[in-house]
Amino acid sequence: MCGRYVVISKLKTIEKRFNVRASAPDLFGPMSNISIGDKAPVITNEDPQQIKMYEFGLTPSWAKKKMYLFNARSEGDNNKENRVDYSGTKGIISKPAFRSAIRTKRCLVIADAFMEGPKKEKLSKPFLIYMREQNRPFAFAGIWDSWVNKKTGDVSSSFSIITTVANDLTQKIGHHRSPVILRQEHEQAWLADRPLNEIVSLLEPYPSEELNAYPICPSIKHPRDKDLFLLQPTGDRIFPEYTYEIHQELKLEGMGMTTGRLKRRKQDDNKGNNAQGTLF
Repeated sequence: MCGRYVVISKLKTIEKRFNVRASAPDLFGPMSNISIGDKAPVITNEDPQQIKMYEFGLTPSWAKKKMYLFNARSEGDNNKENRVDYSGTKGIISKPAFRSAIRTKRCLVIADAFMEGPKKEKLSKPFLIYMREQNRPFAFAGIWDSWVNKKTGDVSSSFSIITTVANDLTQKIGHHRSPVILRQEHEQAWLADRPLNEIVSLLEPYPSEELNAYPICPSIKHPRDKDLFLLQPTGDRIFPEYTYEIHQELKLEGMGMTTGRLKRRKQDDNKGNNAQGTLF
């Protein structure tokens, strides 16, 4: 499940990263707690040069009333046990709510990080999951659709994030699913008109060694609470991270000459990385 995520990169950074332009830049701003029903940035296969603001929580075009299908299981109705070693059919291709969209209406869901919690406690014990090496923004694999309210004639466009089995990181958190994060080199393939088997082959868990997570304030579970402070770490990262400092040591040699030697010291970034730590 992925029902909360974060977009705090500047619009110019996002436009440069994805080589796009925002269709309505005035609507764009930091989004520290994107929740179901919120408008959020996506790039669709229909208009791959533009950032659009669509509603998080898909309503299929055929629906009689508004729906909020915020996640689409890549396995569809298969793998109900959420086995991490599942390698069977991608049932999303036959699921009524998603079978049309996975074929013709795919999108990149722009993100900087996302939130998950243990299966039992959920967002009462939240963790912020992010890309290491400041590798953001990135894109979830998404599907979209447009729905017409027959009573008012209003058209709403919405999207869903595709999920897959848990990777090592979400398992350590105690969560049973993970969103599909696309590698940068696969993003254009996701938007392109490709054979369905090539598309579904991309629906795999992202390598956990390229991700990390830390605990954050439980207040994030309230959808209306959008304070950036809530993204600050309240404890250590799941996997230790290190930085290196370069120091130069000088030694006196004969004839008054000196020689230098570079020494690299490893520092544990977890130390002191509590409430006053930096984001991601």
